[in-house]
Amino acid sequence: MEAFAGRYRLIDLIGTGGMGSVWRAWDLRRSAYVAAKVLGQHDAGTLLRFVREQSLRIQHPHVVAPHGWAADDDKVVFAMDLVRGGSVATLLGDHGPLPPSYVAVLLDQLLHALSAVHAAGVVHRDLKPANLLLDATGTGRPHLRLSDFGVAGLIDEPRMTRNSTILGTPGYLAPEQLSGADPDPRQDLYAVGAVAHELLTGDRPTPSGPLPPAAGPLADFIHTCTATNPSDRPASAHEAGRLLAESGALPPADSHPWATHPDAPEVFDQLPPLPPTWTPTGPTHPTGPARPDGVGQVARPQGAGSSRPQVTQQLPAADAPVPRAAEAGRAVEAPGRRRGLVWLAVVSFVGAAGLIGSAVWILVR
Repeated sequence: MEAFAGRYRLIDLIGTGGMGSVWRAWDLRRSAYVAAKVLGQHDAGTLLRFVREQSLRIQHPHVVAPHGWAADDDKVVFAMDLVRGGSVATLLGDHGPLPPSYVAVLLDQLLHALSAVHAAGVVHRDLKPANLLLDATGTGRPHLRLSDFGVAGLIDEPRMTRNSTILGTPGYLAPEQLSGADPDPRQDLYAVGAVAHELLTGDRPTPSGPLPPAAGPLADFIHTCTATNPSDRPASAHEAGRLLAESGALPPADSHPWATHPDAPEVFDQLPPLPPTWTPTGPTHPTGPARPDGVGQVARPQGAGSSRPQVTQQLPAADAPVPRAAEAGRAVEAPGRRRGLVWLAVVSFVGAAGLIGSAVWILVR
């Protein structure tokens, strides 16, 4: 298919959600693979506002923010870094409850990300394991990336939704969010505590009541972050990071205590294999404008259970070498084509002369 807005060539579908679909794509401008979230314009208002006002100001190794966007007809695409290790929710589903030292590393990276986000004047408002992406690091130290700012709000900005609208995911929302409070960074810190509890226990928080008391070295950290009164929580992500460090659960940067466990957490590449016409370094042929015969066309996914689109058969590029047999056929056909063009020119000339002669005869009568 033709590159979207002349820049993004969609390759295969890697995820779907309520806000649209996510594709692995090739960015022609950057010559790199990216994750492209494809939205209808009616879904894009909140994210478009965020991208235009905030994303370029949040450059952080633990944040995945859109670094480019394009619009074409009724669709909008946001391009982000391609993160290959899935999400913390995927890891939790595969492994179950995680070791405290591993959870502490994830929380430390998440709090560093939130420090950058809050400093940019943004509250995420939808922290949960599914929005915490992971690079593929195997059993080594995890590398978390905070993503999905679809319901992010600006600090001290008047609300743009009705009072009855609650944004976020039930179970991870601070009590004041349920009451319609304006965005506040301490709401994200409540969600950090709820996520920490889930990673340690494997139990997803419910909106029906407070979290059960946690055990272990992170118990006080979780209790403080999930305080009902916002003033009893840490005042900032930086302060929460200090409490995490004081818990003693955070291992030194060069150690991996979980690696000695019989069932160590492992984050591996979750992306499907590339289609045959693509390699780890890019396409196997130039990705110029699409030809009318459909070179590089990606078909829509077939059936409800399909997770990847079907790639149509690739035809040789326009500048690809022509097999010798085809060259011989062209050599034979060429004289016939030339003779046809000569006769067409002769007939056209005779017809034109006849029309001119008729016009002259009518004028001199």
